[in-house]
Amino acid sequence: MENHKLNSENFSLNRQPLVLYLLTSFTFLLILIRLIFLQIIHDENYKRMSDENRIRLIASQPIRGLISDKNGFILADNKIKYSLILKPQYVNALDWQKYKSKLSILLDTESDLLEKRYNDGLKYNNLSITLLDDLTVDQIIKFKENEKFLNGIEISNKVIRNYPYKTLAAHVIGYTQPITHSEFSILSKKGYQLNDSIGRTGIEFAYEDFLRGEWGGEMIEVNSAGTFQESLGIKPSKKGKDIQLTIDLNLQLVAEKVLQDKKGGAIIVMDPRDGAIRAMASKPTFDLNFFSKDFKSQKEYDTLFNSSKKPLFNRALNAYDPGSVWKIVTALAGLESGKFPSETLLDTKPCITYGSQCFREHNDLGFGYIGYEDALRVSSNTFFYQIGHAVGVDQIYDISKKLGFASLSGIEIYEQENLGLVASSKWAKEGRGWGKPGTTPWVPEDIASMSIGQFVVQVTPIQLARAYAAIANGGYLVTPHLSKLNKKNYIESKAN
Repeated sequence: MENHKLNSENFSLNRQPLVLYLLTSFTFLLILIRLIFLQIIHDENYKRMSDENRIRLIASQPIRGLISDKNGFILADNKIKYSLILKPQYVNALDWQKYKSKLSILLDTESDLLEKRYNDGLKYNNLSITLLDDLTVDQIIKFKENEKFLNGIEISNKVIRNYPYKTLAAHVIGYTQPITHSEFSILSKKGYQLNDSIGRTGIEFAYEDFLRGEWGGEMIEVNSAGTFQESLGIKPSKKGKDIQLTIDLNLQLVAEKVLQDKKGGAIIVMDPRDGAIRAMASKPTFDLNFFSKDFKSQKEYDTLFNSSKKPLFNRALNAYDPGSVWKIVTALAGLESGKFPSETLLDTKPCITYGSQCFREHNDLGFGYIGYEDALRVSSNTFFYQIGHAVGVDQIYDISKKLGFASLSGIEIYEQENLGLVASSKWAKEGRGWGKPGTTPWVPEDIASMSIGQFVVQVTPIQLARAYAAIANGGYLVTPHLSKLNKKNYIESKAN
């Protein structure tokens, strides 16, 4: 028994070096694997993280390109805006109460407003809280004189978009807005910064890449305490390119003045030779500088976004029943069909019955026997009812397509444009866009309405301008454009 116990103890002692060796080897292997993982596999990641800890980038904002009219008058430029900001990490609650009272008196502003913006900033954990926006020169001077008594509060400046004419050509020029957090994950790959702005509508949107420029900055090295060590290089920001529009400021002012006393409407002035837009006005309109403000009152916001007047709506590119201006399309359908040559005379009557309805002449009398020229001059309804009924819906539809209706015009600000609608027998058979196929057939009343641009026809002012330009220039369908950059493709096809 004693020998067995002794042998057991000897065996246990003999195994200890082996266990220790295996344990040491395993530990060394783990360290080796970890070193390979850190130094080889993830070398670049950790090097980048190390650099981020010791290298700082002081970003330099680019200047956005200018937008001018055809004669060089500036329609959109930039200005420096000064704001009063507070860094909450340097200001405790007790100090803030003292600062708030001092700032209210010093800068002649409401104490409640300062308190609200301070609390809003704390609520969202902002590291920089904007207390006052767009400071005046007088406010800047007064603050600078007292800056040493207001630790943690300073003046910041940034370049913002400015529109000297405010509401002029607002729907054409468009506006910029800060990018959102959700957009940043995508746009950061294109060089955008988190506090960057981007074109949302109009020319600002269409030529965003052309106008925006490139961020620059200075790379600096800091130590573990965050103290500056040295500059590693400066890359100047790159100014955006300027863009000159085809808009004529003087014509645009006239167009806007014509709409001044109207509840709503649109005016387009276009050169029929090449499609250059000389003026495009839409009423109601809005002040583009609204979007450059950091703070917007609820009243301002509601007036713009929740108003029944829809001031953001570009009526020059929205579809409506065209009415009598459509009669030229019906006239062309009659001529092209061969059924109604240019010398045609038709008897215009007080009304003509189609289906179950008698469609009236607008003077309730008729104009007797007249031809195309007089029918267009007096805008006869019954003349064009007869043309439309005889040639049929699809003949009118085919002519309208050649004139560019029910299609996008090609203008740069396509994000605001509506396709419109021109009916056809196929459209009716397929359900008219709201019914089941086969349940909404073409009826006699439809052709009367279509012939004079009502009910089953909706077109945009830009489509009408394009169609009338084709008639004026001898049959060429031009592409409307707001910049010479889009002019190379201005003649799209021969409209015949």
